[in-house]
Amino acid sequence: MSRRIVLIGHPRRAEALDIASKLVRDLAAADVEVTGPADELEAFGVLHEPNVSIADCRESMDGAELAVVLGGDGTILRAAELVRDIGVPLLGINLGHVGFLAEADRDDVHATVKKIVERSWSVEERMTLEVEVSIDGRVVWKSWALNEASVEKRARERMLELVLEIDDRPLSTWGADGIVMATPTGSTAYAFSAGGPVVWPGVDALLLVPISAHALFARPLVLDHNSHVGIELLERTGAHAVVWCDGRRSFDIPPSARIDVRRSGRPVRLARLSTAPFTDRLVAKFDLSVSGWRGMGPAPGPSEA
Repeated sequence: MSRRIVLIGHPRRAEALDIASKLVRDLAAADVEVTGPADELEAFGVLHEPNVSIADCRESMDGAELAVVLGGDGTILRAAELVRDIGVPLLGINLGHVGFLAEADRDDVHATVKKIVERSWSVEERMTLEVEVSIDGRVVWKSWALNEASVEKRARERMLELVLEIDDRPLSTWGADGIVMATPTGSTAYAFSAGGPVVWPGVDALLLVPISAHALFARPLVLDHNSHVGIELLERTGAHAVVWCDGRRSFDIPPSARIDVRRSGRPVRLARLSTAPFTDRLVAKFDLSVSGWRGMGPAPGPSEA
């Protein structure tokens, strides 16, 4: 078989087992091989199907056309860790709640497979962030994020004192529970919950949202996408912090540490099956009321998002 699709998912969900079986069966009928981590293929019950192979590392997934992800946004973020370095596009089939990163619905498996077989998808490149933690001028931890990098206090009783630096110039000092630095993709995730604005995916920007800051100038900020953000933890409160990337990778940092965040040159690629605008996706995912609208064109619905 010359065509390969990576299957990644959440096999602990009962519905995922049925969907995985349908995917493998339909793709096999179209002479498309399915590959993926052995433990997940085994949990899905498809490991021993004739068109299934094992790919337990990034290198063995290289050359695949797509990574089909069964699950919610958390599963898609995990899949991004596996395929970002090799540039395989992610196609999410939503088994979660909101599923902002997912493209297809669990009830449309046959239609999704048809589009995969026909190569009927486009690819969006989504900005990611590079994150570095330094102590006494020495880099001690590096990671990256698709949605957001956040600096949060480790102990409930102690507030962080942060100096915010933008493009090598100090901007303000905040006493806060933390700060979220998000991409446009992540503007509907943690940053949104912290009070930040929704940023359309086509906007090149970096979003900063303070978490419960005690300061007059403590509002969400939208920066140029090439801005360099520096955060220094002051020692006055003695508070320790945690740096999180996409809520999946973390590092504990002491007072006096520094966090540097900038745009990465390596995006995550998302496969899109629909040409519907982001506005329709917002309406569908947040179940927004548009009753009474009398504009031109059809009213948005779940199938258009």
